[in-house]
Amino acid sequence: QVQLVESGGGLVQAGGSLRLSCAASGRTFSSYATGWFRQAPGKEREFVAAISRYGDRTYYADSVKGRFTISRDNAKNTGYLQMNSLKPEDTAVYYCAAAARNFYSDYASRDAVNYAYWGQGTQVTVSS
Repeated sequence: QVQLVESGGGLVQAGGSLRLSCAASGRTFSSYATGWFRQAPGKEREFVAAISRYGDRTYYADSVKGRFTISRDNAKNTGYLQMNSLKPEDTAVYYCAAAARNFYSDYASRDAVNYAYWGQGTQVTVSS
């Protein structure tokens, strides 16, 4: 198994940027495709972005395309979510997740059931 810890959340003004990190321990990080999900109060958890095991394929929710960039550094066992041009509606707890399978389609990467391991979440708050 793998353990995941998110960091990098915080308070930022609209239009600002944050970079979230997902530090992994345990199983070799490259064995897992990873994704980011977010959940705002009173709302269901939603897909944000995903990346294949070696970073050759990335997938994004329409709401974050052009603003967020997912990446990974397998040598550091760390995944990243660079968030630019943040909007108040981006406010949520952001979760990193790892999937034992790799992703070859947008559909599979969006499905939370494919992710077996989850971090504890990091709060992102965007003020207007």
